[in-house]
Amino acid sequence: MKIKDYFKIQEAGSTVSREVIGGMTSFMTAAYILFVQPAVLSSLGMDFGAVMMATAISSFLACVFMGIIANYPIILAPAMGHNFFFAYTVCLGMGISWQVALGANFLSGIIFLILCLFPFARYFVDYVPQSLKNAIAVGIGLLIALVGLQWGGIVVAKPGTMIGLGALNKPYVLLTIAGLIITSLLLAFRIRGALLLGIIISAIIGMFMGLVKYQGFISLPPSISPTFLKLEPLSALKTGIFMVIFVFFFLDVFDTVGTLIGVGQQAGLMKEGRLPKARKALFSDALGTVFGTLLGTSTITSYIESTAGVVAGARTGFSSLIAGLCFLFSIFFYPLVRMIGEGVKVGSQIFHPVTAPALILVGSFMLKNVKFIEWDDPTEAIPAFITLIIMPLTFSITEGIAFGFISYFLLKLFTKRWKELNPLVVIFAVLFIIRYIYIYR
Repeated sequence: MKIKDYFKIQEAGSTVSREVIGGMTSFMTAAYILFVQPAVLSSLGMDFGAVMMATAISSFLACVFMGIIANYPIILAPAMGHNFFFAYTVCLGMGISWQVALGANFLSGIIFLILCLFPFARYFVDYVPQSLKNAIAVGIGLLIALVGLQWGGIVVAKPGTMIGLGALNKPYVLLTIAGLIITSLLLAFRIRGALLLGIIISAIIGMFMGLVKYQGFISLPPSISPTFLKLEPLSALKTGIFMVIFVFFFLDVFDTVGTLIGVGQQAGLMKEGRLPKARKALFSDALGTVFGTLLGTSTITSYIESTAGVVAGARTGFSSLIAGLCFLFSIFFYPLVRMIGEGVKVGSQIFHPVTAPALILVGSFMLKNVKFIEWDDPTEAIPAFITLIIMPLTFSITEGIAFGFISYFLLKLFTKRWKELNPLVVIFAVLFIIRYIYIYR
């Protein structure tokens, strides 16, 4: 069977060349994750090269799953936000080893995979209040931006005020600011792959400043063995981190459904407000997470950057397949990835001025959801505000979600608007309250 027949390219109003261009465009807009993911997870002691391999290979597999199973022009890779929950909340915040955290992430993927066989995942998202869904996205964006500001040295720890402005005359801070300006301009001029190009330009400037050391360009791929099958799902069950498993699942469902709807609308795939083959797309996403954790990386999810490929003409899963091949081919550029993602050591601290601007700007992209919150209704606005502000200030996505559910439940209850509550909100609000009572008893 010919490629155009299998993927129904002609029926979708596209051509093979458009699909190739669209797939490569989507890859270019999301390739920054190849630099960011190893930088984030290596802070836990995970091998940089192995994480890069796990990122590239799992992204390739997930894109292939999406292309072949669902035939949608949607690319997948490790999720921004989820990686910070994995690293900063679960591992560094709760003191859980990355092997056990991978095990919990794997179990969440298995749960998602099983539930994708039923319509539960879609109903799950529908039952969560719209204000909280939007606040969660904004809160994660603020958290990512804060990490980017810290990575770049713009925001630092300060006695008394906890955080404050860093020394703007430091070379690594100046590189961060330069990268932020350059990448912002690329985005303003709507240059394809602006984040990736911004990272590359920043790295070149960093080399002239002596902050980035040239390590080569092409080499044989590094070993994946330091992270391959190192997950410990049984230990995750024994330690009873069920809330962590739930949050991994919760975030994956939110990101996936939101992205599917967003890209589906852009590509004209929605039919009467519904996305055909949505269950297949969800299944592909969940399958990507399962394989990703086996290889050694955090949650794999659908990328909203896929819209760049759609704008370039992609309409079928063949573009996703092309993007996946680009991810796979990237394993031969390990020296470049390491050079960019390794960071700058200053005393006992490590800064990442090359990738920090991308994090700050990714965070800004996620703030657009704030306009969908009902600010005129205190029972909607206050829980939303609490959710989005708690996440960055506590460095915890879990606490933001917990405070949001609890405050939403209590405000609706005591204002006698309990009819606006659904069983899901009540159940999880009560569970979160019990969790805090258990922790501080």
